[in-house]
Amino acid sequence: MTLISPARNEASDDVRFDGGSVLTSAGLRAASTAAGTLPPAPPARHFASPAPRCEQTAEALGLTAVPVARAAGCAMGRWRGRTLEEVAAAEPEGVRRWLSDPESAPHGGESVRELCARIEGWLAELAARPGRVVAVVEPDVVRAAVVLALGAPAGSLWRVDVEPLTATEFSAAAGRWNVRPGTRLGRV
Repeated sequence: MTLISPARNEASDDVRFDGGSVLTSAGLRAASTAAGTLPPAPPARHFASPAPRCEQTAEALGLTAVPVARAAGCAMGRWRGRTLEEVAAAEPEGVRRWLSDPESAPHGGESVRELCARIEGWLAELAARPGRVVAVVEPDVVRAAVVLALGAPAGSLWRVDVEPLTATEFSAAAGRWNVRPGTRLGRV
């Protein structure tokens, strides 16, 4: 399985909780340039987080990806569309709890633990069917998959950096996932 993080959009450039914004022109160019640099692999099933930036990245990479609700990024509730700076100014205690307690969801959305549980279910579903998977997913989905593959606590999710247009490879063996950290696609 290869999880690819999307190209840049306004939310990533502004450090904003994505509210459904599309790729920037630079992000679209980078994804189009990266189209020929995907790691060689046998035929695969293609999926995408149901976010415009993920669907656009998949299309620019030449993938016919099926949107999958279970592969969506973390539901951010009332923080959706706002910058981290705005939220930190308005709700400093909420941001502190969100970053330090994986059970916390001060934004009224999904906690980190809930995100990890959802992604764990999706990964189990993928592993149950033979064949290669390539999916363009939100960075927090890649983070959750890495945390799960390593058997790390959910709170370590924020310790995983995921750059735009990187491919993180996972292989399922003996009932567990192994990880090959993100490889840049094309010129970012």
